[in-house]
Amino acid sequence: MNKDFLERPVVEVAPELLGMVLSCGGRAGRVVEVEAYAGADDPASHGFGGKTRRNKVMFARAGLLYVYFTYGMHWCANVVCEPEGACAAVLIRALSPLSAVEDMWERRPAARRLADLCSGPAKLTSALGIDGSHDGVDLLSPESPVRLLSDGDASPDVVGQSSRIGVRAGVDLQWRWYASGDPNVSRPPR
Repeated sequence: MNKDFLERPVVEVAPELLGMVLSCGGRAGRVVEVEAYAGADDPASHGFGGKTRRNKVMFARAGLLYVYFTYGMHWCANVVCEPEGACAAVLIRALSPLSAVEDMWERRPAARRLADLCSGPAKLTSALGIDGSHDGVDLLSPESPVRLLSDGDASPDVVGQSSRIGVRAGVDLQWRWYASGDPNVSRPPR
């Protein structure tokens, strides 16, 4: 994968991230659920009201990681897309654990099943060890602590699509994609 792949419209990139691998500190998982957010055109996006200190990475170049704190206790990880200034990102909502799973269990002691380790945006950042210190890292750089990679495995056979989860604005947009039938998906479709 390269920067050109991510510089396309966020609603094209988002479903194509399914099957990619997100890794941090030796821990890794396959992307099984995503949501697209399109800045100034999307009332549910952090960038809808313009650039702030919190969302400035969303306005940066494609391939960076936008990490934000939510509900005063959780980190969420997003892949910045489209050309610089566009303010578009894909929220990684769920992963299927791949490597260093024992380490993930230690980081997520409340998880009861393997499918609970990364079945939500805050769960996966906790399991992988992604936090605010990773905001703005280059996901495509070999030296980066957080990487987004293609390992050659194909995207899911069946991709589901639905409205996004937990948004109050832009609820009519069908901008959530997931690997249909995967047990790690955060919620079944509505």
